[in-house]
Amino acid sequence: MKFFVIGFGQAGGKILDLFIENEKMRGSNVELKSLAINTARTDLMGLKHVPMENRILIGQTTVKGHGVGTDNKLGAKVAQEEIETILNAIDEKGTHEMDAFLIVTGLGGGTGSGGSPVLAKYLSEMYSEPVYTVGILPAPEEGKLYSLNAARSMVSLMKYIDNLILLDNGAWKFEGFSLKESFNKINEEIVRRLTVLTRAGEPVEEDMIGEMVVDSSEVINTLRGGGISSIGYATTLAEKEKKQVNKLFARLKKEKKAEKQIMEEDKSMKIASLVRRAALGRLTVPCNIRSAERALVLVAGPPEHLDRKGLEKAKLWLEEQISGVEVRAGDYPTRRTKYVAALVVLANVIEIQRVKELQRLAALAKEGVEDAERMRMEKTLSLFDEDIEPLV
Repeated sequence: MKFFVIGFGQAGGKILDLFIENEKMRGSNVELKSLAINTARTDLMGLKHVPMENRILIGQTTVKGHGVGTDNKLGAKVAQEEIETILNAIDEKGTHEMDAFLIVTGLGGGTGSGGSPVLAKYLSEMYSEPVYTVGILPAPEEGKLYSLNAARSMVSLMKYIDNLILLDNGAWKFEGFSLKESFNKINEEIVRRLTVLTRAGEPVEEDMIGEMVVDSSEVINTLRGGGISSIGYATTLAEKEKKQVNKLFARLKKEKKAEKQIMEEDKSMKIASLVRRAALGRLTVPCNIRSAERALVLVAGPPEHLDRKGLEKAKLWLEEQISGVEVRAGDYPTRRTKYVAALVVLANVIEIQRVKELQRLAALAKEGVEDAERMRMEKTLSLFDEDIEPLV
């Protein structure tokens, strides 16, 4: 799956930077086109792996390179004013071999939260390729203003994008870590999932072809409809499994044919179990799995640890769990890892408690802002003599 990845704002830029670093470390041959967009010069300069020519500073005449703070209305205004600069940069990178756009952004801040919907609008109008967004929801303790920003951004984004993949900061807390360390670990979790998703339909290594290949069109069909999606992920150490199987063989001391059958059954069971762990474990945004309209399963790892029967069992199980009937599944073998990983995309989920809570907090925040503005005006006017006539 060939994505044109755009990191919009501070959070989006950091995730893009980590994603590029991860691809370099893996020696990936998957072509990645990317841009990092921000209104804050220091945020752009802090990136380590996004090439300098792929970084765009917008709003210099408005905010002088200092960012828009948490004002996502100003973020939207700046993006609108400089949309031609952004679109020209995308056009220069080329889009002819691309399968989809992927905008990565934090929804609670100012630049990405405000600018992403503006960009999504133009991309959806100008290109036939789908536009997806990975949106990071602020944790409740980040404040009501961040919740209000996230609600505004989501409502605006949903008008133009083909799917919104959510990650809830509030559901991803790591005990014993500072706030900065927790955010870094959350970014790592996002990148792990994106890495697997970008492998769909792409040859990872020469002479390595999966038994059940999922191509980009199947990912697109899963994510169609403009809904909200959540992603589950689980891994297990392949080497450990191999040792356990060998011990089982030694204990049973049966014929090679029986041992082969046991090994296949063991692999099948472990693949099916891994997919269940991914679907029922920690999702990017907690939701009711039974409210998902469609699902996609991807399993990756050393070829001797992958199993078609196990994947088919997992697919049948997932079909029984979701509200719809569309479940696509595939695998890709690679020897560049000692792990087997399972990715489960739950597409167009409806029952998301965090989104409902966000709407409530946003409504309270909006009332608070309006009340504070009215009180400020009343206090200011009370400083002046009522006998003074206003000009207008």
